Amino acid sequence: MYDFPLTGAQRSHLRSLGQKFDAGLKIGRAGLTPEFFAELQKLLRARELVKLRFLGADRDERAALCEKIADEGRCVCVGAVGHTALFYRQHPEPKARTVVLPGSHD
Repeated sequence: MYDFPLTGAQRSHLRSLGQKFDAGLKIGRAGLTPEFFAELQKLLRARELVKLRFLGADRDERAALCEKIADEGRCVCVGAVGHTALFYRQHPEPKARTVVLPGSHD
């Protein structure tokens, strides 16, 4: 499991950034396919912060999908509200990072 500790202030900052985004990925009837995870990896490398939209999943199913996406996608679920969820993974190269976390000293 991917473990990247975030403080409450950092999570709040990421959620505020995510409000301005359109959903980069949508999860429909096909569910979590290898193509979905390939696209997620591409978006996380490019942007670090990705907003997903769930189409036709109930609340319990969305929660389970968020856990599975965070685990298999090696990212952190920053928050989920309604049919959208926000995922974050910091870029390994400090110079390539597009998101600056409050309190980070990199």
